[in-house]
Amino acid sequence: MSNTPVFGAGLWNFATYVDRYATDGYGEPRSTIEQIELAAEVGDISYVDLNYPFTTGVTLDDVKAALERTGLKAIGVTPDIYLREHQLGAFTNPDPNKRASAMAIMQGAADAVRELGARYVKIWPGQDGFDYPFQVDYKELNRLAVEGMRDLAKANPDLKFVIEYKPREPRTHMFWSSAAKTVLGIQQMGVDNVGVLLDFGHALFGGEAPAEAAQLLIDHGLLWGMDVNDNYRGWDDDMVVGTVHITEIFEFFYTLKKNGWEGVWQLDQFPFREDVVDNARTSIRFLKALHRALDNLDEAALADAQARQDPLAAQRVVQDALLTCMA
Repeated sequence: MSNTPVFGAGLWNFATYVDRYATDGYGEPRSTIEQIELAAEVGDISYVDLNYPFTTGVTLDDVKAALERTGLKAIGVTPDIYLREHQLGAFTNPDPNKRASAMAIMQGAADAVRELGARYVKIWPGQDGFDYPFQVDYKELNRLAVEGMRDLAKANPDLKFVIEYKPREPRTHMFWSSAAKTVLGIQQMGVDNVGVLLDFGHALFGGEAPAEAAQLLIDHGLLWGMDVNDNYRGWDDDMVVGTVHITEIFEFFYTLKKNGWEGVWQLDQFPFREDVVDNARTSIRFLKALHRALDNLDEAALADAQARQDPLAAQRVVQDALLTCMA
């Protein structure tokens, strides 16, 4: 794993934000083009994941020109199917007209993937789920979620789709909530162009061991993308990588290396109050160090410790690699 990783970022890393307190926002809104230009300032980013539709007034030709001008490439396009219109769900909305309008947005994102030469359409159906006991018929919720995703995939057999699962927020219970549940849903679909994007922070937030979740998805041939960030496990904080869970992010990347997984090391962070460029640079600085640690890891000693299930011996091996990697 000696070659330098290829880095990417969701374009929202370079946007501005609102929350339920600072409803006036943490900065003036930025256009898709401005976000692309800020991503290029980082210096180490090669790929971006773009929200669709683009910001007001920005066309697909504008985006193509901005990517070409900055030397960036699109890795994916993420349709905005979680806003006010689809507050009761995209695939699982009880109103068939709302389901149709969400499908139209996703089809637009699929067309943008073709035009931009991106790798996948990333589906994050954040409003698909429920909030209260007895609110939904779980069998019907499952049917709508699985059949809707299957229909989208079958309508675009030339493209890949990745589902980004998350346990909750904005719903108290999101439908695609864990690695295991997402695997089961994809198996129900019976299609070969739907996989999973594993968000490290979502796995933490959901009580998973991210490395174990990654192994599960790899074993089923479904780990097609990943995002990295950090949080305190109580919320999806989308913090700088490695600021809280250094050992677990190291185990996550070790699992990818051990399985020969190759892909873009993608940032998914929300710098509400920090400088967005510095935020990305700080994460990439750490990820480069983590990459060096993977090269320095005594894998034979680790394998021996794991064969004996000796946690202390394993920790010593990991610490030897991790605590020298910033030098």
